[in-house]
Formats: sequence, structure tokens, C-alpha cells
Amino acid sequence: MSVADRVPAADLTLPVVALGVGVLLWWVASAALALPQYLLPSPGSVGARLVDSPELYAVNAWITLRRVLVGGAAGVASGAVLAVLVAHAPLLRRTLVPYLVAARVLPKIAVAPVLLIYLGTGSATGIAFVALVAFFPMVVSTVAGLESVPVGQLDLFASVDAGPFATFVHLRLPHALPDAFAGVKQSTTLSVVGAIVAEWVVSTDGLGALILVALENVRTDITLAALIVLILEGLALYGVVVAVERRVLWDHRDRDRRSIQPGTR
Repeated sequence: MSVADRVPAADLTLPVVALGVGVLLWWVASAALALPQYLLPSPGSVGARLVDSPELYAVNAWITLRRVLVGGAAGVASGAVLAVLVAHAPLLRRTLVPYLVAARVLPKIAVAPVLLIYLGTGSATGIAFVALVAFFPMVVSTVAGLESVPVGQLDLFASVDAGPFATFVHLRLPHALPDAFAGVKQSTTLSVVGAIVAEWVVSTDGLGALILVALENVRTDITLAALIVLILEGLALYGVVVAVERRVLWDHRDRDRRSIQPGTR
């Protein structure tokens, strides 16, 4: 059974219907209110911008996507590694976790000027900011998952002399997967936001910079077109993470079911 077969049809059709209703209401409002284009351009005007200059949006979308992928991957990977270290070192956990939780609520936009001072402008600063934004939800969620293993199961592994590595691979890691994927999903969405903020502050390219330039020139149609491309990009990234999560968790549960069935290996 494929992942698509396990997704209810309503989960696919209802969002599409809601999108169609939203676009229809937008069209009706723009026609009925007869507002100037700089206040409320019609969907047709926004669509025309996308059709007239597809390369403009494609190039900037790729620049933003590259920052999201590189920075997000760095933040998620480093967060996962630190989470494993924190979960296995009580002293490190007591030392760092309070600061990690406090840093999670810190407005990350306040850090952007600091990165600008030390790294200057350019892609490196934008990638570093995205990595910083993605790091904290990943490490906090993964630590929570690794530490939520029931004590009874830990005692059971200890009773059969399972070492730390075997306990981690066969107990802690599978138990932490849902929380870890929750962290990845948070990091993915925040990476897109972080890339846009970084492009506002330190870059002259990407969808964020395009939106900023369009706003300065009161081109609401270009702004909305860039926002649509950004939303599609974010949804695609989030969809990939959800698909991987479904696949990994399904395979894990399927192995668990087979392992407890009589006569199976």
C-alpha cells in the first residue's frame, strides 16, 4: 500500500475546494469594490505577472529554496546531534536545556543584525540565519522525544544487558521519531520564514528581496505573485517532510507488527 493510498480523499479534495473558494471570493471582492490595483489587484492581474515574467519568479524562488535547503539541513542536523548528546549526558542536559528553551522564544529577527556585523552581507549570512532558526525547534523536540521513553521499557532493556548503543537504536530512537519529525516540520516552516527575513536584511536577491522591492515601488500585484510562489514553495517542502514521515513511521510500525506475529522473523 502506497502513502497516497493511506491518505483519505477528503484530505486532498477539501484543501483544493477551499483554495478555489478563496480565489473566487478574492475575484468577487476585487470586482465589486473596484479598488485601485495598488490596494487590491485582481487574481487575473497577479496571474498575468506570473505568466509575463516566469523567469523572474523562478530564479528568485530557486535562490530562496537553496538558502532554505542548505540552512535548514544544517540547522536540523546540528540540532539532532546536540539532542542526542544532551539526552545521553545528564550534566550537559541540566546545563544547556534551560538556555535552549529560553533561546527558542527569543525573536530571531533580533539576531540578524548581529550576524550582519560578523558575517557581512551575502548568502553565507542568510544561510547562517536560516540554520539558527531551524536549530532550536529541532533540538528541543528531539530531546523531548528521546527522554519520553517509559521507564519500564528502559528497565526491560537493562535486564537483558542491552548496551547504550543498542538501547538508543532499538528503543530511544524509534520512540523519539514522532517528536523528531515534529521538530523537522517546525524547522521546515521556520526555515522558509527565516530565509525571507534574511533576504530582507542582508540580501539583494531571492523572493524576500523581490517582495521588498515590489512594496517599495507599490507594486502589489508583483508582491502577491511572489507570495503565491513562496507559499507553493513552502507547501512543497512541508509536503515532502510529511511524506517522508508517513513512510518512515509506517515502515517502523509495519516491522513492529511483523515482529510480534507468530512464525515471523
